[in-house]
Amino acid sequence: MSEMIVETRDLSMRFGGVLAVNNVNFNLRERELRCLIGPNGAGKSTLFKCMTGLHQINHSNGRVFIRGHDVTGWRPHEIVQLGVGIKTQVPSVMNGLTVWENLWLSARRIHGKNGASAEVDRVIEELGLQTHMRRQVGELAHGQRQIVEIGLVLCQRPKLVLLDEPAAGITGAEADRLVELIHGINQQAAVVVVDHDMNFVRMLGGSVTVLHQGAVLMEGATDAVMNNDKVREVYIGNRAK
Repeated sequence: MSEMIVETRDLSMRFGGVLAVNNVNFNLRERELRCLIGPNGAGKSTLFKCMTGLHQINHSNGRVFIRGHDVTGWRPHEIVQLGVGIKTQVPSVMNGLTVWENLWLSARRIHGKNGASAEVDRVIEELGLQTHMRRQVGELAHGQRQIVEIGLVLCQRPKLVLLDEPAAGITGAEADRLVELIHGINQQAAVVVVDHDMNFVRMLGGSVTVLHQGAVLMEGATDAVMNNDKVREVYIGNRAK
């Protein structure tokens, strides 16, 4: 059996009278690809933020383990140091800097000044950003910016990559490229993708966890989940094909 890289135990998060995450037990193994889906308000982003330290929790709310470490209550920068790469919905790029400069700043955190440049060159080649590397990020199309943000994560050579709605606002051709990139990342790292675009989830494949009203409704292979009557009822509805 491969090593468990993420584990939540009886994890809950409440905002006032709303139970946003309800006793969730979520497990992910090394180099596994998992999509986390559910209707609006299902608790997807809240669970993501609990796992990454963006929402502070304590042991009375359950526990979070990453790469064997109990990270309950840790802050995001401490979790990143375990080899966790995080792309949130909120852009983390600096529009006034070039693609190369943005990537270099990210690479420097892990590889230092001496090693950052070589790491940036590797990521630029891997992502096919050669023609854009001297352009300011603020000049790029939305899909290109999304790829640069993934590049910021890859510069740190993570063992676990968490992507929150990476397909938001991208076109069909960009989605194909993004799926290819995520599959490439998955060769070296476990990946969790939070998204609501069902076509994109189908394209990614892998396994799927469905959240509903803060709890896990179902887990399984993509086709099995998409064809489940309960999932179709609470989430996919008439959009299911």
